[in-house]
Amino acid sequence: MGRSCPTSLAPASFLSPEVLDRWHAVALLALAGVALIGTLNVLTGDTSAGWQAFYAFPVLWAAFHLRPRAVALVTGAALASDLVTLVHLLPLAAALNDFTFFGAVLAVNALLLARPNRAQERLVDALQRQVTVDSLTGLATRRAFDDALQTALTVPVPDGTALVLIDVDPFKSINDNHGHPVGDDVLVHLAAVLRDNVRADDAVLSRLGGDELAVLLPGCDRDTASRRGAELLDAVLAQPMALADGTLLSLSISVGVAHVQEYGSDRRAVYIAADAALYEAKRAGRGRVALAPA
Repeated sequence: MGRSCPTSLAPASFLSPEVLDRWHAVALLALAGVALIGTLNVLTGDTSAGWQAFYAFPVLWAAFHLRPRAVALVTGAALASDLVTLVHLLPLAAALNDFTFFGAVLAVNALLLARPNRAQERLVDALQRQVTVDSLTGLATRRAFDDALQTALTVPVPDGTALVLIDVDPFKSINDNHGHPVGDDVLVHLAAVLRDNVRADDAVLSRLGGDELAVLLPGCDRDTASRRGAELLDAVLAQPMALADGTLLSLSISVGVAHVQEYGSDRRAVYIAADAALYEAKRAGRGRVALAPA
């Protein structure tokens, strides 16, 4: 039986932020306001400072809500409309004099308001990056990885989904013998190895916390997932990390793989299965891959 689809669209959806942004509604409304003010000025023949001040409304509104390029567009349109109106209604010298004064005031105010707005956007972008990107390794955070795993488990994917959990063998002794900065370097090194051996368009790489890394492989069957885990282990074994004194630090990982064929599976259950496989690999002597039962 086919999926049902809605027969009508809720009126509120037409005013959703996504729709308004897609159609550049705020910028268009601001430009429409500029055009309306210019038209009224011409029709009334009013060149007073009071009428010109109305241009500030769409410009300042744009400065609060739009990105710098859009603010520049609206401000430029307002200045152009004001200049055309003044030249049409006043002698050229008087028009240029009025325009120079009012145009400078309008442009400066738009700039002053747009700058803190842009600074706030940069702050929001930085905070968003902290939520989704691990600051040490550059891999996805646990939160971002959880979202990706949930999507893979709820959206049909051919061949199912595989979760690969990775622990460094033994990470505590590395920190104890070489210091925590070297431990951090090990994680950065392993992140680079993962990137070199897993295509970004095929998988999601994450640092879940501590020395636990993870790879999500949507559209990957059970045998392939196990083979990819073994390939990652071989890659780590083949690429020791150079220490500051020039010596090489050999690294090893334990790998637990869980594969889910059914859609809509519980995310927690998948983690539990992969974690159990990981500890099975550790109990078996570390430096190996264990696959959770089907």
